[in-house]
Amino acid sequence: METRIDSQLLEKAVGELSKLPGIGRKTALRLALHLLRKDPEEAKALGESLIEMREKISYCARCHNISEEETCPICSDSRRDQKTVCVVENVKDVITIEATHQHHGLYHVLGGLISPLDGIGPSDIEIESLVERVSKENIQEVILALSPTLEGDTTNFYIFRKLNELPVKVTMLARGLSVGNELEYTDELTLGKSIQNRIPFS
Repeated sequence: METRIDSQLLEKAVGELSKLPGIGRKTALRLALHLLRKDPEEAKALGESLIEMREKISYCARCHNISEEETCPICSDSRRDQKTVCVVENVKDVITIEATHQHHGLYHVLGGLISPLDGIGPSDIEIESLVERVSKENIQEVILALSPTLEGDTTNFYIFRKLNELPVKVTMLARGLSVGNELEYTDELTLGKSIQNRIPFS
């Protein structure tokens, strides 16, 4: 049974919060009531930080990671290995891999995986821009760091075929990762070892 809310303003806030992933109506109501109990300045600071984040954070023109500038801090860091690119599904995977401290190169964020059932094809994600980077930037190794799911494997194979005629080594994470698991839920030690022990894609 849905909880009735008499306040239209509270109802509006609950409605917006419940649009967030993993947030149901009950959790949204609990969060909204928590904010009501806090000092108005705290709620205002939260709102302003969300608006500023949305307005000022965009995507790196080179790798499609989040960035406050045209080029993200990772791409701009001259200490990173500019000849190695780690291909990931999304920004969360960049954060996950960075936490292992085992990858010292660059990234390429696809923004999704090939999934015909969901209507997502190769042209819907950043594969062509990856091929262009490899050919123009003299990339020597591409590490395929996609989740070991059906969609991840399909995308890996498609990228491998697209890069097959270019002079670049294509590797993938060692299969210490459980098949079917999302990369972001893998512990740092296992993921770090999978990066260190990466193998040629075949």
